[in-house]
Amino acid sequence: MTKLGSKSGGHSGRRQQASAWLIALSVTAFGNMPSAGASPVSWSSWEYLGGTILETPNCVSWGPNRIDCFARGTDRAMYHRWWDGSSWRGWEYLGGTILEAPSCVSWGPNRIDCFARGTDRAMYHRWWDGSSWRGWENLGGTLLDAPNCISWGPNRIDCFARGTDRAMYQRWWNGSSWGGWHNLGGTILETPNCVSWGPNRIDCFARGTDRAMYHRWWNGWGWGGWENLGGTLLDAPNCVSWGPNRLDCFARGTDRAMYQRWWNGSGWGGWHYLGGTLLETPNCVSWGFNRLNCFARGTDRAMYHRWWNGSNWYGWESLGGTILDAPRCVSWGPHRIDCFARGTDRALYRRWWPLIG
Repeated sequence: MTKLGSKSGGHSGRRQQASAWLIALSVTAFGNMPSAGASPVSWSSWEYLGGTILETPNCVSWGPNRIDCFARGTDRAMYHRWWDGSSWRGWEYLGGTILEAPSCVSWGPNRIDCFARGTDRAMYHRWWDGSSWRGWENLGGTLLDAPNCISWGPNRIDCFARGTDRAMYQRWWNGSSWGGWHNLGGTILETPNCVSWGPNRIDCFARGTDRAMYHRWWNGWGWGGWENLGGTLLDAPNCVSWGPNRLDCFARGTDRAMYQRWWNGSGWGGWHYLGGTLLETPNCVSWGFNRLNCFARGTDRAMYHRWWNGSNWYGWESLGGTILDAPRCVSWGPHRIDCFARGTDRALYRRWWPLIG
């Protein structure tokens, strides 16, 4: 069985390359995965980035060749490791006592805003203003889970969370002050998954008590929904947008396979069966127009990849490793993907899709 590392890196800044650990895995270990051959361009090996972290990190990009990863350490504080375009820096201690991995977002170059639940279950905010870290700022509320925060434009942030009544609530930054909390109703089973496909547009998705997917949207002047999009989901969905007026949602069905439902600009398609046997909701990302890449843990705890090339689905492809949670992947430019995961030593590991083979 493939193993990710054997040493715990603590929260030091040392950068090590894990080597000679990755062995071949049979795709049959992932159950009923369809096969379409390997990706046309090679993946890197797994790279060791150290630390001892409690969950999959939350990683974001604010510009080309830039990645910032945030995670909880064993002291439940937030830590930061970043790629500055030429090398990895950190881990940097950012304090706090938080209940889950933070939700971080960028609304522009050299800007990052991180949100997390404190021990009082309120939402707290820490931000990088381009020169230094500010916060933690108490934004109140009583949240049942970590918030989900997004940006649809410069100096705009919208955060969504479940309240104690299991309804969805929104708090937003309008460029000068915070509004909210605003009750958006519903009875949902987890934090909603929200995405923006353009300025002043938000689409939120969540599981209802019947385990179907529900949709509520902001069209620029008012909220619509909740709209029942059906299905029987095992977890919250993961939704992405690859262009204006386009949405693709992915979820695990009761057979633990991946399913897709999509909005094409005029109507909903789906649910479409994409196979596999997944341990959690897949993590999907788009690096460009009409392109989707989905990543998940298989039953052997390796990372698997399925991708849409603009006309067809390919995969599942085994990318190896033995990871403790679903991976988290991010794209900072065309034909570029960076995936992050926790190894069995609870350290952070990265595997990336290079610009050239």
